[in-house]
Amino acid sequence: MDSAIAGIVLLVVAGIMNGSFTLPMKFTRQWAWENTWLVWTVWALVIFPPLMTFLTVPHLHSVYSSVPAMVIVTVAACGAGWGIAQVFFGLAVEAVGIALAFSVILGMAAAVGGLFPLIRFHPEKLFAPAGIDVLTGVTLVIIGVGICAMAGRKREAALGQSVGANKTSMMRGLTFCVISGVGSALVNIGFTSGPQLLTAAEQSGAATKWAPNAVWLPLMMAGGIPNLIYCLYLIRKNRTGSRFATPHTGGYTILAAVMAVCWFGSTLMYGIAAGKMGSLGTAVGWPVFMSMIVITASIWGVLTGEWRGAGRRPLQIMYGGVAMLILAIIVLSRAS
Repeated sequence: MDSAIAGIVLLVVAGIMNGSFTLPMKFTRQWAWENTWLVWTVWALVIFPPLMTFLTVPHLHSVYSSVPAMVIVTVAACGAGWGIAQVFFGLAVEAVGIALAFSVILGMAAAVGGLFPLIRFHPEKLFAPAGIDVLTGVTLVIIGVGICAMAGRKREAALGQSVGANKTSMMRGLTFCVISGVGSALVNIGFTSGPQLLTAAEQSGAATKWAPNAVWLPLMMAGGIPNLIYCLYLIRKNRTGSRFATPHTGGYTILAAVMAVCWFGSTLMYGIAAGKMGSLGTAVGWPVFMSMIVITASIWGVLTGEWRGAGRRPLQIMYGGVAMLILAIIVLSRAS
């Protein structure tokens, strides 16, 4: 199979996994959000990254000592910024509602995360055919996510759900969205900022497909710190710590681990896929990854009954947004 095609296939699988990772939360009903998210954070950002890196990257100490410290600091800082963005995501949803928050955050994450590596590392390709395909694809992603958001707003209106705009000003909520969107893109920016770590990992004996783990380790663990702090703050504020001892919830820890496997596994797959797609791998792969997440989440929303009672029109609009995202994936696939 052609390397670029293999990369696209991996991105599709990764997007499906990432778009599905929150499904187990539907079965942790006796825990508050912060209970489940805390356990997920421990699995996904504290346990799995070092475990996977130690298993796949030999001589890890020499890998990190052979690159400038600023490279590791930059990658970790991007991870910490992404972790903070997750806090603002929750605040944005509370302020402007799920649909609008989803639109602005995912749209900005796709645009900033996809355009950064193109502009920063390959400016000469910006107006070449491949670069134009990337620009067109990113634009289609933004439009597609916006259409899905419009469908979400109509769904909320049909079901009589409040978007939370009365709790805080719309401008403040949109500010939260922008911060979260840019912060979410820091995952890809951090990943593209660590090529020296990739080279050092391969020189130490790591297989090419596992070399990205040397980048994911500092990025993910740094991202775990804000998530842990925020969850512990909410647990103290809402007094939900006792829910960990609720009877018949022992399996919830396993469900959170399944969430972590899907999420962290999708991240590993994204890194492998980007490496298979040539010099524009991160510029092309990131918006494709974001598109598949939105498509998958939209489909799961229908299958789990979230759109029941909303009428046909919101669903038709949502399907139009999904079609636009599929078109974006096709255009971006050409760029690779």
